[in-house]
Amino acid sequence: MRDYGQAIPRDWQAMSRVFSALGDEHRQRILLLFEPGERLNVGQIAEVSTLARSTVSHHLKTLRDADVLHSEKLGKEVYFWINKAYFQECLGKVLDYLRESA
Repeated sequence: MRDYGQAIPRDWQAMSRVFSALGDEHRQRILLLFEPGERLNVGQIAEVSTLARSTVSHHLKTLRDADVLHSEKLGKEVYFWINKAYFQECLGKVLDYLRESA
């Protein structure tokens, strides 16, 4: 048995932010709004959400800080899109761990 009582492996530390960010149902709903390859701004997301624009902005920041979303400012708007490569990397690490521990 490995001892992770004090600290988890370094590569899992960053990954834990992803799972923490996805632990909120509102952030899950926001993530599910994105069609493949789509970029959305705060206003577009707030239009179809039950949340206030400021709350949507907070959730987008959390997702971006966890590297779940990328963002780019174009003019006055900030557009967000799913960081597919990082998301796949994180999920791949979990799947690798499960395969190794079987």
